[in-house]
Amino acid sequence: MKKIVTLAVLIGLSVYSIAEARIKISGRGAKMNFSSDGIPDMYKPAFDLMLVKCIKCHTMERTVIAVQTGRAPITGQPFNKQAVKAYGIKMLRKPNSDMDKKQIRDIVVLLNYFLDENAK
Repeated sequence: MKKIVTLAVLIGLSVYSIAEARIKISGRGAKMNFSSDGIPDMYKPAFDLMLVKCIKCHTMERTVIAVQTGRAPITGQPFNKQAVKAYGIKMLRKPNSDMDKKQIRDIVVLLNYFLDENAK
């Protein structure tokens, strides 16, 4: 009996730690997004910019999943700080991204913040 209780407690604790979200998320599916409630004020301008610029080509769901899992959902490649920088450079080179270096840098800093928070 003692083993069953211990096993139940261990399973409960493991499920709790897996389900604990580091970054608050709102919505589901294509409407999934980072919740602005958990974003510090210094990152809010970059977050607002990301909400306008990044959704021109893809949903925020793709970005949320990449940050949460550490993998780009389409390619399966690692989504880490190095990858974020590479995506920023890629977006800078896209003619229809309508983003300048400062805007991309701000979004890269924000995504790095999300990655750091998710790793805690």
